[in-house]
This record gives sequence, C-alpha cells and structure tokens, in this order.
Amino acid sequence: MRFNKFFIAHRGNINGRNIKRENSPDYIKETLDKGYDVEIDVWCIDNEWYFGHDKPQYKVDLKMFIYEKKYDNRIWFHCKNFESLYTMNYKHSLLFNQFEYFWHENDNFTLTSKRKYIWTYPNKKISKTSICVLPEISNYTEKDLNLCKGICSDYISKYEKMFKDKISYITLNRFFKLNKII
Repeated sequence: MRFNKFFIAHRGNINGRNIKRENSPDYIKETLDKGYDVEIDVWCIDNEWYFGHDKPQYKVDLKMFIYEKKYDNRIWFHCKNFESLYTMNYKHSLLFNQFEYFWHENDNFTLTSKRKYIWTYPNKKISKTSICVLPEISNYTEKDLNLCKGICSDYISKYEKMFKDKISYITLNRFFKLNKII
C-alpha cells in the first residue's frame, strides 16, 4: 500500500488494457514485481486452478503465489465460479488467508474476504472502506478518489502518479478523453 491507498492493477494491467496478456501468470508476476497489488480472475475446476476473465484460460499452480511471502496481502482474487469461492473460503481457507478474495457479477457492492473492504462497482457510492473499481469509466470526483481506500484500474500507474505528484483529477480525465478511454 502506497500513500495509504491500495493501487490494484486490474488483471495485471497498469498502463491500459492488454487483452493478450491480462490474467496471464507471467504478466501478473511482472506487475507484482513492480510493486502493485493485482486483481486476478480465478477459476477452480475439478481442483485445478485457472486464470482468465470470461473462461478458464491459463492453468496455474497457485503455490507460486501462496508460498511467495513478497506477494502476501497484495493479491485480490476475483472468484469467477462457485468452486473457486468455496475452495478458498472453506476447503483450503488456511492456504488463502493472506489474500483477499471475493465474488461478484454485477453487484453494486461486495465485501472482500479478509479485511472486509467494499469492492465497489463503477459509478456506485464510495466510502472510506471502498475499493473504487475502474474509475476511468466512471463519473467519480477527485474527492471520491481521495476518500476511497483503494483503486483498481487498467491504468493504475496513472492514478498512482496522480497521488504521488499531486496531479489534478481534471488533468487525468483529459488524458482519458484524449485517448478515448471515456
């Protein structure tokens, strides 16, 4: 956590969507090694683990994250099917207690497993315990972003820079508009 705020790379993206690489294990590790937290879409099917957004795409051995202490408290698993949520929450809860995990589809809000942050769908009300998801496609104000506990974005490096260099939210919005992101 930097600046008392979580900067979470959505599917490993830090400078815009990279559809070919997002959720891939190498991409995730690269992003973690740059110091960002990462939201990963995870599936469990017949006790096998996969990363992927719309479907299980990359078969993974989660031990590569579980036993790496440098990744503790920096991975946010978005469970994409019941088996992944059930396995993390019940079957192997001790293995996953150093990570946040959650389930949602189009819910406005959902609680994360460990620290009970409010994972907040775009354009929904923000609080001091919210993780603001994809603010680049939302109508949040600078005040909202200052209030929330964390930001999950495909452009997380831009938001980190905004806080680090005290760049105004108006300037950041101009960047998104010029690049046709919003």
